[in-house]
Amino acid sequence: MPKIHTKGKMRISINLLIVLTFLFSICNAKGQTLNASNNDSIKSVSLLKKSIVPASLIGLGIIVNNSIFEKNFQTSLRNKVGNDFHFPIDDYLQYAPIVEMYTADFLGIKARNHWFDQTKYLLIANLISSTITHSLKIITQKERPNGGIHSFPSGHTTLAFTNACVLYNEFHETAPVLSYSGYAFAATTGSFRMINNAHWMSDVLIGAGIGIISAELVYYFEPFKNFNPFTKTKNITFVPQIGSDNYGFYFVYNF
Repeated sequence: MPKIHTKGKMRISINLLIVLTFLFSICNAKGQTLNASNNDSIKSVSLLKKSIVPASLIGLGIIVNNSIFEKNFQTSLRNKVGNDFHFPIDDYLQYAPIVEMYTADFLGIKARNHWFDQTKYLLIANLISSTITHSLKIITQKERPNGGIHSFPSGHTTLAFTNACVLYNEFHETAPVLSYSGYAFAATTGSFRMINNAHWMSDVLIGAGIGIISAELVYYFEPFKNFNPFTKTKNITFVPQIGSDNYGFYFVYNF
């Protein structure tokens, strides 16, 4: 098992706690500037409840990071699947919630927002989560189980859970099964990051937490809420396309 070269477990924990403190301080600052109306109070309580799961994932990730338990778990996992095992399904499943969301739009399933707003929030959420994740990768310099670098946290897992949380927020009121299915794909992505020996358990747990809280914050603040040039446009088709070696979108405007 390769040695883990980090700036020290304490420094990693401090950096993560700083990120958490920053994220939650944004929520508190926002709540203090809002009028004390019932709707705002309900919205704040809702965000607090939704923060429990990602905060727990991040906290658990901090606890097991660089622990003997984490190393033994990874060794046991690889022994069960075989040291030569590699199945790159995680490279594709991280995008599954995005495909689900736009496919549901195409099929006419009612969503919380217009497709342009969905795209807007999806991009902003991924920008926030990926910035946090890649910053931590550079700070910690944690070695991967397979000997690579920049292990902490898992970028694939962060992306998958960010996408899954966006899907959930858009369809949990109108299509519950669809909304939760994104988390199934995200959890499978995180699992295969460990099975493929690319990440440790703590990398996956914290990546999942960062992805969820980033998307929840975006849906709490709703940035650029009134910016949507396509609100009154009904003759547009917008569907994702995924090939073996390329990704893109199918966009059609009917005159």
